[in-house]
Amino acid sequence: MKYRPHPLDRIAMTVMVVLTILIGIIILGGDHTTPMVREFTWQDKKVGIEDTAFILSFNRTMDWSSVEEHLSLTPALPGKLSWSGRRLAYTLTEPIPYGTEFQVQLNQVEEARRSPNDQPKVMRPFSGLFRSRDRAYVYLGVNGEESGRLILNNLTRKRKTVLTPADLVVTEFKPYPYGDRILFAATHRDQETQGNFNPQLYTVTTGLQANPPNFDGGNTIVSGAIDVFLDRESVTAPGQIELILDNKQYQILKFDLAVDGSRIVLQRAPKQGTGLGQVSLWQLPAGESLKPLDNVQGGDFLIAPDSRSLVIAQGQGLAILPLDSAVNDQPLGFLPKFGMVLSFAKDGSAATMVKFNPNFTRSLFLVTNQGQQTELLQISGSILSAIFGPKKERLYCLLTQVSSGEQYVETPYLAAIDLKTQQETRLLDFPNQRDISMSLAPDGSALLFDQAIEASPDSEERVQTNQGSPVMTSNLWLLPLQAEQRLQPYTVGSGLNPQWLP
Repeated sequence: MKYRPHPLDRIAMTVMVVLTILIGIIILGGDHTTPMVREFTWQDKKVGIEDTAFILSFNRTMDWSSVEEHLSLTPALPGKLSWSGRRLAYTLTEPIPYGTEFQVQLNQVEEARRSPNDQPKVMRPFSGLFRSRDRAYVYLGVNGEESGRLILNNLTRKRKTVLTPADLVVTEFKPYPYGDRILFAATHRDQETQGNFNPQLYTVTTGLQANPPNFDGGNTIVSGAIDVFLDRESVTAPGQIELILDNKQYQILKFDLAVDGSRIVLQRAPKQGTGLGQVSLWQLPAGESLKPLDNVQGGDFLIAPDSRSLVIAQGQGLAILPLDSAVNDQPLGFLPKFGMVLSFAKDGSAATMVKFNPNFTRSLFLVTNQGQQTELLQISGSILSAIFGPKKERLYCLLTQVSSGEQYVETPYLAAIDLKTQQETRLLDFPNQRDISMSLAPDGSALLFDQAIEASPDSEERVQTNQGSPVMTSNLWLLPLQAEQRLQPYTVGSGLNPQWLP
């Protein structure tokens, strides 16, 4: 009996023959795909100072010398190129200026030659857009209906927003790492009027978009903080309040927020207890319940830049304690000659610390994570604050000078210290002021500081300086740093304790 193929078999054989012919044509005719950029990691993103590199991924291996020649960034953004396979990385060598839109263009670039006789193809023109975060800062209002309320001033959008309601008096606040939220302590206004200082801990949204660094863009995000960034593209309306910790059983005395936003460390005292012996330390990891730091005693503290350890004054020195360990009172290290830590470099490579000398002077030290300790200056006045510039080349310090007269008077002044030469440059004097707050813009472009005018001691003013003095009013000043030979601050309104958003 003669075999007759099934109709489905005939169809399958026909399809196979057609596909074989098409494949042969493609092989004989060569690759007709056009070189192009498949992915740009910063496309339509808002990037910040922690974003150090973007990546361009291509569908073909490119002539990298041609890419380097034709890659254009407008406005210019200094950086260096490196590549691996079909991926090109552009690493910034200068801090990215905030409040700026950038365009990346790539034209007339050829693919890599496979052989000397190949005619390379020109890639499809590429244009990408991204922008840096808005230049914005938060401060405490001091006048009228703004008194005691958190206020956001967006310099890029030229927009001012009152974030907290009128029934809360804010005493302290710290921004989250991407500027989308603020952690703050506040007391209800009616309780504060009665002299009952008993704050609760809240967060409030700023309305700014949070774009954490890309996981594949050369940046690292601490795993413990990933839950903070899950809703990474969302924009929440400003002024959304959330209660983080109440004051029913304990009074909140002090708090600090980890650099990555993954935890809060608090100093609290039970309401029924009295005396310093009742003060205890607690931590509140993101998404978890409050946990005590058992057997940890001490004074001022800061969470280290790794967000996993705590630097705290203990006895005659500074102890470094673990926060992830089940046993928190076993120090990772101890620095016996320092009495205070002022600040850290963002990458954790260095810190500024104060030594109280036997001759009643104070010394400012630069302490690296390799254990190197360098005395930067020694003064008879006070060392109020020290802030690292974004490139860690310069340190901006608030210091005081003691008058030579019979009356003891400390006059604050602003100085910059070159960390390579250790040379101090006096930038600005603050006569007739005792309590100043200072904040450096994340891109290093400007300093913000306040100029409080104190009220009489018996005044009913609710807003207070860091030293606890009532404030009648306070001016905010902005000091551009691009041309330091002609430093000239200018006023940007009224407020207290200004802090740039990251």
